[in-house]
Amino acid sequence: MRQTRCYYHLSQISVNAYLIPGLAGLLLLLAALVAGSVLLRRQQSRRNRRLQELLDLADRLEADLKTCRRGLQQAHAVMSLNPDLPAASEQDARHAIDGGLRALLRQRLWIRDQSGNASPRALDEAAHSMQRARQRLQPLLQALSQAQHDLDSAMREHINRETDA
Repeated sequence: MRQTRCYYHLSQISVNAYLIPGLAGLLLLLAALVAGSVLLRRQQSRRNRRLQELLDLADRLEADLKTCRRGLQQAHAVMSLNPDLPAASEQDARHAIDGGLRALLRQRLWIRDQSGNASPRALDEAAHSMQRARQRLQPLLQALSQAQHDLDSAMREHINRETDA
């Protein structure tokens, strides 16, 4: 009876010798899968944030361009009352704004068609390009706003002088 017990005990030890490393390997594999899943989720989250930022920038740039277009239309409407001013600058301004909107449309189409396969670097470059465009447009919008204010003031003064005369 004693021999059987010893044999059973040795058999148990050899099973444990394979079971413990196997379980350890399984736990390591499980930990690697969880870590990979977390890493993949973070990368996807970063990509989604980049895409959302890119779309937000496109919306803001479009709003800026449309604001510029409205301001130019208002300014040219006021200036058209004076026949001494050339009208060619209105055409040039319209072409510039329309060109900006066409470039933005191309950028939106690229986002729609290519952003799924684009590298993070390409997404960042597209976002930086839009940010630079907005930065270049901001001084023009401020100058246009100031010019519109000045034109409105001049027109009010002109109207007040005509009504006083």
